Amino acid sequence: MAKENASFPYITYGARVSAESVASLLEHALDRLMQSDERPTPICIWGLHGIGKTELVRDVARARGCDFVYIAPAQFEEMGDLVGMPQIAAGEDGSAQTRFAPPEWVPRRPGPGILLLDDVNRADDRILRGIMQLFQNYGLVSWTLPPGWLIVCTANPDGGDYSVTTLDEAMLTRMLHITMTFDPHVWARWAERNDIDPRGIHFVLAYPELINGRRTTPRSLVQFFNSLRGIEDLRENMPLVSLLAEAALDTETAQAFLSFVQLNMDKLPTPDDILLTTPFEAVARRLERLIDEGQTKRLDILSVLVTRLTNYLLARRQPLTDDELENLRAFLLLPLLPNDLRLAMAQELASAKRPDLSRIYADPQIGQLLLRKM
Repeated sequence: MAKENASFPYITYGARVSAESVASLLEHALDRLMQSDERPTPICIWGLHGIGKTELVRDVARARGCDFVYIAPAQFEEMGDLVGMPQIAAGEDGSAQTRFAPPEWVPRRPGPGILLLDDVNRADDRILRGIMQLFQNYGLVSWTLPPGWLIVCTANPDGGDYSVTTLDEAMLTRMLHITMTFDPHVWARWAERNDIDPRGIHFVLAYPELINGRRTTPRSLVQFFNSLRGIEDLRENMPLVSLLAEAALDTETAQAFLSFVQLNMDKLPTPDDILLTTPFEAVARRLERLIDEGQTKRLDILSVLVTRLTNYLLARRQPLTDDELENLRAFLLLPLLPNDLRLAMAQELASAKRPDLSRIYADPQIGQLLLRKM
């Protein structure tokens, strides 16, 4: 059923969920693909531009060890780009026959694999009619996808200011639909795994409402954060930082980032700072100074720190050392840390069911603090 975005007059289809839920759907489809000889129903991922739809599909394929083929149907100018080009060949009786040579991008070997049709509804209507047959039969007159392949599409919403071709009901009913939305915590977990500038992760967690889906998108933010690499002190290089921000983001977000730097929030301790600094009191003093300088953002600062540290610990593969556990214990016992944030962190880490993380909650002082809240 079509759904209209409350913020934009855009029509999307399927449940509105985070990137993690979209990944779960793709993984389920791949699991079914390996358990059955039936061709799976193609999946269409709807969402605003720059939200990471294409990257997510590529990441799922890479994580599962699947082949991955990417095409952008909007680049197809004629049906030959989709069907292939005719050529003269000898038939079984020796007579000349016209046959189609499949396009170079068509997968040749069995899967598992994902064929991604990116921004499918930006294609010309003639190309879309050809693609509809591909959805139905997993092949066209000239070629057939090998076994073990899943067709995935991405699409921008209809009904707004995107330059897209409306998909009719005959095409819509040939796919499963899901709409990907931005979730700052899910994005932060992705950013933690992909070496995004820590100052950028802090900013997104502190100002998630600024990711508005117009000029400021997850994609444009990553481009901006990558441009900051090599600038150690942002405050000392404000003219350059301002130029870079205005080049990548809308004015409101750019100004918010400059304020973020002026408040010294770009200097928040990283997870490695919290876990590795000896003695830990140096981190505690640093936090006290930051909070004293930005009293109006006190809870925001602490919430950002707790979220980043939690994401880091959940993404980390190797167990914590005894020294790191002691620093984590000291962080959780900081008097300035509200108990509801402690409890939220405890619940997140407990879900990982990792012995090294569970050890911290056997500490009597931490146990008492958490019990008071519960």
